Amino acid sequence: MRRRDFIALVGGAAAGWPLSTRAQQPPRLPLIGFMSGRSPEDSVYLVAGFREGLRESGFIEGQNVTIEFRWARGQYDLLPALATELLNRRVALLVAVGGDPSAQAAKRATSEVPIVFGMAADPVAAGLVESFGRPGGNATGFTLVSAEMEPKRLGLLHELLPHVPLIGALVNPQYPPAARQVQELEAAARKVGKRLLVARASNDSELSSAFGALLEQRVGALLVATDPYFDTRRDLIIAWARQHRLPAMYQFREFAVAGGLISYGPDIAEMYRHGGIYAGRILKGTKPADLPVLQPTKFQFVINAKTAKALGLDISPMLLTGASEVLE
Repeated sequence: MRRRDFIALVGGAAAGWPLSTRAQQPPRLPLIGFMSGRSPEDSVYLVAGFREGLRESGFIEGQNVTIEFRWARGQYDLLPALATELLNRRVALLVAVGGDPSAQAAKRATSEVPIVFGMAADPVAAGLVESFGRPGGNATGFTLVSAEMEPKRLGLLHELLPHVPLIGALVNPQYPPAARQVQELEAAARKVGKRLLVARASNDSELSSAFGALLEQRVGALLVATDPYFDTRRDLIIAWARQHRLPAMYQFREFAVAGGLISYGPDIAEMYRHGGIYAGRILKGTKPADLPVLQPTKFQFVINAKTAKALGLDISPMLLTGASEVLE
């Protein structure tokens, strides 16, 4: 038999062999869809925390799990499309973090694919779960309760600057908890005898206008309210406050590390690590309904002493003693 005829014969026969005898294709790794209202640049340490939690659950990206990322960069109206895009990729799990709009967009997009969310407010009030202990449905995750800490932050700012009569509050009106943030901040300001100027911004143009309003009204201090859009503009806000010698309070330690004066809030990287652990447990078969919503147990009050010195501020011994970390 000629060699050409032999090859043709073998090739034709192989087409009829059972699938089990053909070259086996490697199994498709489970795919996690990771969507966030933040940006990748300001979330490096958060993604690292999530991957650490996955590793603790036995999953390593590229070995036995794949992750696809989508970022809204503070533009919340993009989140529904990002959720749909990831679901069309047939993800095994949808991780929706970086603020309440991300979690809500994911929940509206699917009632079947498991969701691990990360948000700042109350997931029960937002309609994401039935209760903290028994979430029900297809979603669970963690809340930072950061949006509920605005009165505490304003109180700390008052302790630092007791003689400042007017405090500015930077709030994003497009952020779901915004109305409650303003209400609680106004009540907290009245309690300590302060006047409060609320400056609203949900995009860069409005942020520039808000900066102008704060300067025009001569606020003596600034509180940057919880909001992922402001996280994406962290360096810009800190630089502006430094330029105008304005003492400012922020929500996460990373703001103080980047040069902000003070911050008070949960250990967000630790909560992302727990989100990774939950993702791993769900991939192994645990139902989201059986995983209670997590809340932070560790809070960080950070003072940047170098920034305080540059502003000519003397931090009281009481505040220094109460700080969990003082950055020299």
